[in-house]
Amino acid sequence: MVCCMKGTLANNFQEYFTVNLAFNNELKKESFRTRFNVYCREFNYEPAEHFPNEEETDEFDSISLHCLIKHKASGKTAGCVRLVPTNVNDPQSLLPFEKHCGESLDSEFIDRLNLDRNEICEISRLAVDGAFRRRANETTDRYGNAQQFQFTDEERRYFPLIAVSAFLASTSLTALSGRTSVFAMMEPFLPRLLKRSGIVFKKAGEDIDYHGIRAPYFIRTESAVENMKPELKELYNAIHNSISQDYAAHIKGSLSK
Repeated sequence: MVCCMKGTLANNFQEYFTVNLAFNNELKKESFRTRFNVYCREFNYEPAEHFPNEEETDEFDSISLHCLIKHKASGKTAGCVRLVPTNVNDPQSLLPFEKHCGESLDSEFIDRLNLDRNEICEISRLAVDGAFRRRANETTDRYGNAQQFQFTDEERRYFPLIAVSAFLASTSLTALSGRTSVFAMMEPFLPRLLKRSGIVFKKAGEDIDYHGIRAPYFIRTESAVENMKPELKELYNAIHNSISQDYAAHIKGSLSK
């Protein structure tokens, strides 16, 4: 996945990036701003004028757990993702993929899973900032603005791992929160990328044009973790250690309120 490594995948990635739970409002706002830049400004998935504060949010954010991947040297948010559980007060409430993409779902496949809705969740709003997707020779963004930070070639080698690390962070959250029956609406590249690392999602419906061409996928946390290839498992364990500490502090803070 990444070439020319001097150390382990986990050590090298952590040299340049941190992965943490967005446990306060300011960190969550960083996630929302990244989503705005990617979903609204860059790809026009959502109308930018709907978010005058330049923070892309929806009705699911208040019950979600949010993660940030940050670039150490610049302090810039490189990526984000969220875990959306069913509402604890109403387990029959719909998850985002059920609300927006219900017609694409394979109902027979989902029925056969016989899931407890108190144990399901959706990984969604995975976004990687455009600065971390550009080629080395691209010095401006799509609007002609100059890049504010120049990345080294060594750093760029790990850019493809930002989306993967976001998935690993959300996988950690599924384990910590007990939401181990996991759905995600994904673009075709991500299941293929994850499969090469041993993580095999089952397709749970048909392709649909929702924030680009995506399809619903399903996996159980146990399957994802057990089948990771060793090098990726080491990265997962490192991320899980970081997320676990943040999650414990988050739970402690919630209980003290």
